[in-house]
Amino acid sequence: MEIRVSYDRIADALYIRLRDDRIVDSDEVAPGVVVDFNDRGEIVGIEVLGFSRRDIDLKKLVIEGPEALVANI
Repeated sequence: MEIRVSYDRIADALYIRLRDDRIVDSDEVAPGVVVDFNDRGEIVGIEVLGFSRRDIDLKKLVIEGPEALVANI
């Protein structure tokens, strides 16, 4: 599976999809950061709300691992 990163400008939300599994539970782990889980408790995706208002420099973002990154930012 490829790691997919998408950004919704209208919602100002960044989503990182780590696996294709069905989401069965979600937990807000920090203000505006929601983690989605499958039925085995594994992380399926991570959503960052209010992304444009956060101090994150995407030029310094490093993706490591064998998966390819598909970005729509």
